[in-house]
Amino acid sequence: MTTRIGVIADTHCPEFLDRLPKRVFTALQGVDLILHAGDITSTPTLDALASIAPVEAVRGDHDTNLKSLPSARELTVAGKRIVLVHGQRPRWVEVIVFGHTHRAYVRKVDGTLLFNPGGVHQWNPTTATRRLAQHPGWFEWCWLQVARHMRRYESPSVGILEIDEDGILPRIIGL
Repeated sequence: MTTRIGVIADTHCPEFLDRLPKRVFTALQGVDLILHAGDITSTPTLDALASIAPVEAVRGDHDTNLKSLPSARELTVAGKRIVLVHGQRPRWVEVIVFGHTHRAYVRKVDGTLLFNPGGVHQWNPTTATRRLAQHPGWFEWCWLQVARHMRRYESPSVGILEIDEDGILPRIIGL
């Protein structure tokens, strides 16, 4: 039997996105579990994801109001050990799910699958300019000046981990 895990990170709702895009719900339809790798920024985002499947989440650096969430979580799903973090370095397991970079990443290193679903929220000239109008702090202002002029932007994405007796199949789904 295959277990399907939806993996999501860096949603930033409502910090940068008003709400989760409908494409998230379509992409994650039918999963057995959802892992959120941090930068959620609000409980209603977790509630919306819970309408699809049970959710396990960790706190990211933008989740200052979600102090009840752990910074790391270790789970066993379908007999596979998975560590869920935002950007910290966990101990040895079979799968490390992480966020923070807003960039999809799938790589096996020394027998451990490193899996970042990318981010639902992604910077582009429009979103960077909109955020600049909100008068962010100096460091963020500097970073956004760079983001406004970047030539390559990441596309929003989520991920799926399919676990069965043959192993783990990771997939990135563009939104």
